[in-house]
Amino acid sequence: MQGAKPAAAPSTSLTVTVNGKTVTFSSAELGPDNFPQKIVKVHNEHTKADETYVGPTLGDVLAGAGFVVGKPTQREMLRSYVQAAGTDKYWVLYSLTEVEPSEHDGDVIVATGMNGGGLGADGQFKLVSSQDKKPQRWVRNLATITVKVAE
Repeated sequence: MQGAKPAAAPSTSLTVTVNGKTVTFSSAELGPDNFPQKIVKVHNEHTKADETYVGPTLGDVLAGAGFVVGKPTQREMLRSYVQAAGTDKYWVLYSLTEVEPSEHDGDVIVATGMNGGGLGADGQFKLVSSQDKKPQRWVRNLATITVKVAE
């Protein structure tokens, strides 16, 4: 089929950069032995199906990479954003307060499983937001997450 976009390479690791420090996680490292797991039930407007995802919250992953939310980081958090990108170079932005459970009621997770199994063609990691009406800011084959400070 002419013009068809080739399938993205599946994500196999997740690189998280916070304040210039980079940490790379495997799916096992983001599993229940190392991070609390959150279950998120969402309706995927693209597939017109209800889906259940499991994985650590993005806030917990960022803490594991060095961005711990607290009084000392409050001002930085309010002026920071997260850029998340997949292996296909699709990327999205979130305000840091949108992904931090202590600041926001919605859940943004780094999903490692869906509907009781793996993520299939979506790789080892998928960024999923429970409060977005459409999955436009979900990232399949999630490969990188970077925290940036707006100046």
